[in-house]
Amino acid sequence: MLAIKNNLMAENAARHLGLSYESLAKSIERLSSGLRINSAKDDAAGLAVRELMRADIAVLQQGARNAADGISMLQTMEGAMATIDDLLVRMKELAEQASTGSYSTAQRTIMNNEYQQMIAEIDRIAGDTKFNSIHLLDSANSNNAATIHFGVGSSITVSSVNVTTSALGIASTTLTSTTSAQSALNLMETAIQRKDSARASFGYMMNRLEATHAVLNIQSENMMASESRISDVDVATEMANLTRNQVLSQAGVAMLSQANAMPQMALRLLG
Repeated sequence: MLAIKNNLMAENAARHLGLSYESLAKSIERLSSGLRINSAKDDAAGLAVRELMRADIAVLQQGARNAADGISMLQTMEGAMATIDDLLVRMKELAEQASTGSYSTAQRTIMNNEYQQMIAEIDRIAGDTKFNSIHLLDSANSNNAATIHFGVGSSITVSSVNVTTSALGIASTTLTSTTSAQSALNLMETAIQRKDSARASFGYMMNRLEATHAVLNIQSENMMASESRISDVDVATEMANLTRNQVLSQAGVAMLSQANAMPQMALRLLG
């Protein structure tokens, strides 16, 4: 019906044009953000799942960083024990040297002075070596453990050790005589074994933390892939939708222009 009061064709064309523009705007939003879900109205259930997964991913990534920090802490402690190892080797060498009777008392005193300085240095290293104010080489100055956390209910506890000369059993040894030097030589064997045991325990924990770090990174990667499948836009599909919506919008504009021209036909009849 030809009418001038209500242009139903224009109303219909405008409604479809509005729908095409909404779809076009949504496609542009998705392509510009890279996300299929930009608000709850896009996919309420998907948004809820995505946010939970994002929280889990954040925890896994922080857990991996915690493991890396734990490895750094143990490397610091193990490096200090490597120096203690060198000192103990030198001390044992001095004890062996002082055990023979071919040196004078004055010469043996010089050996003992070096030996005592090494005892003091071992105690200094054990007491002063720390990581973020955490002591793990002197149980008397520490909390005896450091707990590395990886998420809810998941953690690894690193126990401290005591590698002071008192704990190693050589604090009171001297090289002032062949007898005392021979006694120190025997005690050095036990001290090195105790130190080796303590150092090995840190090595075990470093291996365990490295394995944990690798697992957490793999879990995080897999969770990110799952979150991507839920949340990220399929660019190929969305580009096809964008092209279709662009064509529909252009066609809608053209048809709206034609529909607005229809009342002019009625005016010609009135003329």
